[in-house]
Amino acid sequence: MLIRDVAAGRLSDGERLPPERDMATSLQTSVGTLRKALAELEQRGMLERVQGSGNYIKAAGDLQGIYAFFRLELNDGGGLPTASLLQIEKLAKPEGLPQFGSAADAHRIRRLRLLDGRPAAVEEVWLDGSFAQSINQADISDSLYLYYRRSLGLWISQAEDRVGVGQVPDWAPHAFAPNPGEVVGLVERLSRAQDGQLAEFSRTWFDANIARYVSRMR
Repeated sequence: MLIRDVAAGRLSDGERLPPERDMATSLQTSVGTLRKALAELEQRGMLERVQGSGNYIKAAGDLQGIYAFFRLELNDGGGLPTASLLQIEKLAKPEGLPQFGSAADAHRIRRLRLLDGRPAAVEEVWLDGSFAQSINQADISDSLYLYYRRSLGLWISQAEDRVGVGQVPDWAPHAFAPNPGEVVGLVERLSRAQDGQLAEFSRTWFDANIARYVSRMR
């Protein structure tokens, strides 16, 4: 959750964290567990621990691409993102998708996105077929971009989002409160690989009663 808050810009470079006991209480965990998390952040270069002064954020540390491009938050702020995989298929690219990648086919990945365990969005991701012959469902993590980096050697370096509204697709699971056909918030994204090539197109339909799209400039 701390990594998420740094990536989203809710915790900025040089910011001092609250006292550890206060943080543990607000996160509903023990001081010992919190200190283990802080030690891991320090090891990653994201935190500086100053004896007698406190813990300070180092936003220049390695975010590992985990949540750097994730823009949905709970309406009252924050929220730990997780995902439930619904389906993966490799298909010919259908008409109506924007031009991306070099292959005629793509991996279609459908997921339910949750924030603090609350179903907040459904997403459909199309990854160009040139990056992988197949995708093992068991290898997919909550962060697709982290999976791309570790398993496919693909870094998502840029993303363009277009925010509007759209109808909930008919494949959305019952756990997602808005019914198929209802109009909700929609984010359409084109993502580029490290070489500048358009690698992926996605659509994310989100429940505005639970989540909002947030972009911060630092």
